[in-house]
Parts: sequence; C-alpha cells; structure tokens
Amino acid sequence: MQYRLTEGSVLKNMLRFSLPYLLSCFLQTFYGLADLFITGRYNGADTITAVSVGSQVTHMLTVVIVGLAMGATVTISRAVGARDQRRAEKTIGSTISLFALFAVGTTVLLLLAAEGILSLLSTPAEAFSQARSYLTICFAGIPFITAYNVISSVFRGLGDSKSPMYFVAAAGVINVILDWLFIGPMALGAVGAALATVIAQGCSVVLALLWMRRQNLGITLRKSDLRLSGLSVLLKIGVPVALQDGFIQISFLVITAIANGRGVDVAAAVGIVEKIICFLFLVPSAMLSTVSAVAAQNAGAGLHRRSRQALVYGIVITVAVGAVFAAICQVWAEPIVRLFSKESELVVTLGGQYLRAYSLDCAIASIHFCFSGYFCAYERSVLSFVHNLISVLAIRIPGAYLASALFPDTLYPMGLAAPAGSLVSVIICLIMFLVLRKKQVF
Repeated sequence: MQYRLTEGSVLKNMLRFSLPYLLSCFLQTFYGLADLFITGRYNGADTITAVSVGSQVTHMLTVVIVGLAMGATVTISRAVGARDQRRAEKTIGSTISLFALFAVGTTVLLLLAAEGILSLLSTPAEAFSQARSYLTICFAGIPFITAYNVISSVFRGLGDSKSPMYFVAAAGVINVILDWLFIGPMALGAVGAALATVIAQGCSVVLALLWMRRQNLGITLRKSDLRLSGLSVLLKIGVPVALQDGFIQISFLVITAIANGRGVDVAAAVGIVEKIICFLFLVPSAMLSTVSAVAAQNAGAGLHRRSRQALVYGIVITVAVGAVFAAICQVWAEPIVRLFSKESELVVTLGGQYLRAYSLDCAIASIHFCFSGYFCAYERSVLSFVHNLISVLAIRIPGAYLASALFPDTLYPMGLAAPAGSLVSVIICLIMFLVLRKKQVF
C-alpha cells in the first residue's frame, strides 16, 4: 500500500510516519542494548569490551547500508509524489540487484579483514579473541542485515513506515530470548550475543518477505527492472549519506581505539556509553528519515512550502526531546551506566563522566540531523557529507584525542568532543540553507 504524504496536515503526516519508524529504530537498537545488558549481567569487563567493540563495528556497517538505502527511499518517494509508477518500479528493481552484489562482496571482504579491524582499534588483549569471534559471526550475517534494510527502505519510500516495525519487533523478541539462553545458561559469552543477533536478523528478513507477498504494494516488477541501470540519482543521494554516516562511525571507532589504549575499564565505560547514546539518538535518526521522506514526496509534487514545514517541525520536536534526554543524563548518569556493569564501580564512574558530557549532543545534533534529511530530499545529500566531514576531521577526532591526552583522570572533557563537533555542523547547515534558499533552490 502506498501513502500520500503530499495531502493533509504536514505535522500529522510526520507523526504518522515517524512514530512507527522510531519504534523500529528502538527495537533495532535494542539488539545491541540487550546484548550488552545481558552480557554485563553474566560476564566481566573483558567480555563487555568484546561485545561493545564488535557491535560498534557492525553498527557502522549497518548505518552505511542504511545510508545507501536512503537513496532508494528518496528516489521512490519523489516518484510517488510525482505519481510516476514506472520510475518507482525501476528504482526498486535496480536497488535489489545493487544491494545483492553489495552484500556478497562486503561479506567476503570483512570476513577476511576481521582480525585486522580489531588490531586497528587497539582492542585489549583480554577481549581480542571474543571480539574476533563476535565479528566473524556477525559478518557472516551481512546478507540478512542488507536484505532487511533494503526491504524497509522500499516500504518507507512508498510512505509506509509501519510494516518494517512489525518485522523488527518480531526479531527483537527472538533476540532477547536467544540472548538470555546463549549468554546465560549456555555461557557462550560474546559468541552467544553474536549468534542471537544474526538469527534474529534472519527471522526479520523471512517475515518481511512473507509480508510482502501478502500486501498490495501497487508495484509490479518486471525482469528488466532488475538490471543495474538508472542508478545515477540513487547513488547521487545514497553514496554521500553512506559516506557521511561512515565517517561519523569511523570517528566513534577512533574514539573507541583511543579509549582501548587506556585500558579495559575505560574501554568498557566508553563502549557502554556509546550504546546508550545510540539509543538516545533514535529520535533524531527517525526524524532525519521522516523529514527526508515527507519533504521528498512534497518536493516531487512541487510543494516546497510543505517541505520546509517538515524541516521546521522536525527541528522543534527533536531539540525538545533531546534537551529532556540531556537533562536526565546530567542527574542520573551513573545509575544509567550501572545498568550495564554491575561488577566494576570504576567503569560506572568513568562512564558517568563520559555520558554527562556526551549527552549534551542529544539536543545540538538534532538540528543538523533534520537538515541532513531535508538536503537528501532535494538530492543534495553531498551537503550533509560536507558538514559531517568537517565536523569529524576538525573537531570530533582531534578533540577526543587532545582531551584524552590532557585529562587522563576523567572522561568528561573527552565526551565534549561530540557536542562541539555538532555545533560546527549546525552552523554550516544554517549557512548552506540560507544560501540555497536565497537562490530559490528550496
């Protein structure tokens, strides 16, 4: 079924689209949180570090896939807004073929590179073996990760964010049950966490395929649609988004490497906080995709005023929610971290320092997330790539390194690198928007 986002209240359309998408993101992030939470209940800092490092690497891969798939979502959305059925069908067919090749190539490459990746991240010796096992299993499941996100991007391009929510909800339940079984009674440690994640992802793909057979999507694919043709617009949007998200994740991995070099307790603290931050950033992530989908359909229909309204609503909602999250973390940072580490008070203390500073980014980053979605809707995702690249290279990575070197007894200054980088991104986004608005691009 296709949903028209060019009609009715913009705010209502955004809420109808964003709430199921937000729940989907929550459940998908819940995979990692469940892994880390249950791991922390039964294991020490070495296993916690193995799971946190391994899951950060796989999360980076996932966001790159989601970024590439954003090109399909926006292209399909613009076709739906313009009521161009054949263009939507050709985009879906090309997307399937492109990502099938991507999944195969990436799986082989990363399986060969797993040990080298962990060495680059300065993974502590105590956690290295378990982290390698975790990555090997998760990399073998790349086809499932790719298939799920491609199917979801097609549904969202058609204006349907509810169906992907059902797929990942079922997988989330399976993941928690298997986490408890594999990590608890079976005592498989990091291997159990990885197995639970991959099996759950496989189940979500099977459910998605069965669901597609039952739904009337209004889409008819021909054999010729599966050719790798007409990908220029899709890649023009998707590649910069993937690179942008990839660079952000690389900055997280570099920061992880810096933390790993300071010992297993600091590594565990940073790993726990990174997982918590992923959870707190679900709202801006969901709003990025919401602004992108709603603005893209309206841009395709020539309704540019409605597209700008989507941007404004997105910023107001996400900044408000982000400010609440940041305030909560200022008061209850240590109790939040303690949920994931019951054995080490040092990990809790260090994690509390890092979370208190990092959580300020929840409100600041919300602004440039919404701008990124808006730029993508107008096929200018390269602007998002530019501001994130500047932020990462000029502020996030150097700031984290200097803070670690100058303040070895606390993680609070290191946590400030993220909000400082986001502030630079916001300034750049505002300048880009005003310049292009003056040129009547939007």
